[in-house]
Amino acid sequence: MCSSAFYVHMSPHSFIRHDTELIWPSDYTRSFQTTGFVGINYGTQFSASPSAVEVVQLLQRQSITNVRLYDANGTMLQALARTGIQVMVTVPNTQLLSVGQSNTSASNWVKTNVLAYLPATNITAICVGTEVLTTDPNAALVLVPAMKYLRTALLSSNLSANIKISTSNDPSLILDSFPPSQAFFNKTWTSPVLLPMLDFLSSTGSFFMLNIYSYDIFKNSNGIILLDYALLNPLTPGNVVTDSNTLFQYRNLFDAVLDACYFALAQLNYSTLPVVVSETGWPSGGDTSDTDATPENASIYVSNLIAHILNNTGTPKRPRSPVSIFIMELFNEDVKIGSAAARNYGLFNASTLQPVYYLRLSNSGPLLANDTTTQLYCVAKPGSDSDALQIALDWACGIGRANCTAIQPGQLCYEPDTVQAHASYAFDSYYQKNNRVMGSCDFNGVAQVSTTNPSSGVCTYPGSSSNNTVNVTASNSTSNFTDIGNSTDINGNDTSTASLLLHLAPSNSLSQILLSILSLMIVMCLTSQF
Repeated sequence: MCSSAFYVHMSPHSFIRHDTELIWPSDYTRSFQTTGFVGINYGTQFSASPSAVEVVQLLQRQSITNVRLYDANGTMLQALARTGIQVMVTVPNTQLLSVGQSNTSASNWVKTNVLAYLPATNITAICVGTEVLTTDPNAALVLVPAMKYLRTALLSSNLSANIKISTSNDPSLILDSFPPSQAFFNKTWTSPVLLPMLDFLSSTGSFFMLNIYSYDIFKNSNGIILLDYALLNPLTPGNVVTDSNTLFQYRNLFDAVLDACYFALAQLNYSTLPVVVSETGWPSGGDTSDTDATPENASIYVSNLIAHILNNTGTPKRPRSPVSIFIMELFNEDVKIGSAAARNYGLFNASTLQPVYYLRLSNSGPLLANDTTTQLYCVAKPGSDSDALQIALDWACGIGRANCTAIQPGQLCYEPDTVQAHASYAFDSYYQKNNRVMGSCDFNGVAQVSTTNPSSGVCTYPGSSSNNTVNVTASNSTSNFTDIGNSTDINGNDTSTASLLLHLAPSNSLSQILLSILSLMIVMCLTSQF
């Protein structure tokens, strides 16, 4: 869906009028290729509609500097006037046949939906249709003519260099996408549409737009794709995926899908054409089949992805090449036609304008600052193996020196007496003790950062107090617990006795130090027996 979207990470610029010609700063078109941006899709299919002014105010509070509209709604375009926000308008699929008929029809569309709002509203791009080749194939043959007619209309107004034209594409257009190096575009559309489209995009300095639905790809894999791989979480070496043709290593699904697109473009000799990811996200809810569509997973995916984009690391195919994305999406769209999950991609609630869930961002400046929280906890990951949890629990309370007094018999957090509950408390104790630094919440993949306070009844988790004083977010807060401290056996086989002793130790630091020395002596004795 070519939904409305906002891009960030580029400074807003104002128009300069020279007689009848509108001049944009010359660095705008280069910014797509030299600086990655993060955007957020904006759909309007919700029952409680905020006013256009309220939406614009929300964008400004979130330091969002660019917006892509689902259509060319006049009320929104007027509300965006004199804000400095860059705007991409969209030609809906329902208008594509009309716009693609002639220069005259395209010129009328530009006059009505673009020129009428310049220069007060900073319109900088046009999205022509939404996934036309896969969702509206009857209009496919007029797609490229419509793009060319629109460009002619812009040329006549001296705007062609400043307003870019593109169209969004569904990932199903790319076939045989793994390994990425053997991906190619659906040959049904190559000659009649794709080659003329790619030539148009390349010759006009524009960009290819691809939607990456990581959640749908993960869900439809029926367990083949690991959840951590889809969520951009750290992976153990054995779970890193290797392309057998190129030996490129993939640590997340997003990069693999994007590289499949890069390889498909290269096969058609467009290896340098920029790609903008026009939609990507993770639902916070769904129906009974959407067990992994949760606020926690949505927060993890979006937070990890934003950190990945802002790091400008690129992909294995195009390392250090900036990637630009549009997060799906600003609001939950409760009346959208489709699956329950499709209605729950929003970062904000349309009726309250409050976050649906909180992000964990660091080094991202004011971007989405009002949707970022420092209230972070480390808890056991749901569904983790109980034996793996027990090993991690013993390590945290033992060599990790977490304060585990509260989960001893008769103490406030002993109930419920389950390894899941005790592990969560121990993990959070260790996490907070280490100031929530990177590497302190993973425990070999059985822990995860949460924005939900796990405290219950008389049991108060360590993070409930330390979260108020430590100003740290957690976009990079996980790694392998075996890299922390001096744990010589990541499986816990040799250190379990020593760890158990420390699990039962009091919280007094001197006692823990003495018991740590004792534990190491026991480990040495046990090791010498083999």
